[in-house]
Amino acid sequence: MNNAKLRILIKDLLENIGEDSNREGLLETPRRVADAYEFLTSGYHKRIEEVMNEAVFNEKYDEMVLVKNIDFYSLCEHHMLPFYGKVHVAYIPNGKIIGLSKIPRIVDVFARRLQVQERMTQQIADTLEQFLQREV
Repeated sequence: MNNAKLRILIKDLLENIGEDSNREGLLETPRRVADAYEFLTSGYHKRIEEVMNEAVFNEKYDEMVLVKNIDFYSLCEHHMLPFYGKVHVAYIPNGKIIGLSKIPRIVDVFARRLQVQERMTQQIADTLEQFLQREV
């Protein structure tokens, strides 16, 4: 992310909505907003392989695995406004399990991108399927 360019864009935005970007209360706003967007879109810069860190294990376990109430915060791709909620992720192992702490991290990677809930759901499911089908 080009933080410096984003600061210029935010300053221009402030001016285009009729604000004085040199007003005391707004002097640091471009930096703050750029830093916030860097965090809120950090999922674009994370690789699922690094998040997973080889946390898939062979295990003869065939009952549903469920992680409930995972908080997520994202930005709607249509308006770039925040939306948030809770995610519940479940899967039935077929000889492989994933470290439970990895599931909220997977959610966070996809939530930290411009999103719609339906795509985020599919991305989480596809990631679990991809990693749980691999040879360990």
